[in-house]
Amino acid sequence: MSSRTGVISLQVLQEYFVVATRKLGVPAEVARRKIELLSTFDVVRPDVTDVLSAIDLTRLHSISFWDAMIVRAAENAGCSVLLSEDLSDGEIISGVRVKNPFKAQA
Repeated sequence: MSSRTGVISLQVLQEYFVVATRKLGVPAEVARRKIELLSTFDVVRPDVTDVLSAIDLTRLHSISFWDAMIVRAAENAGCSVLLSEDLSDGEIISGVRVKNPFKAQA
């Protein structure tokens, strides 16, 4: 965040709010403020082409549609690395390398 080079998808902002408030019990006003802070990154917004491409990624890589939408957003933004705990660490999908930020580094 300090280097101002991050990108986040609109979907990730939405998912954060749902998980934070429903599963983690974060008050809605606190989650809203966090989204305001995260939205200082470039926010990638999908269109129909992205949905169709995500369907193709789902079929080619056996990943969920929602994960494919996030990969597509990273690809559109020109990201070389995607931080995700849901996808396989080290996997490269559409030229984007997945990195699990919670995996212990050797």
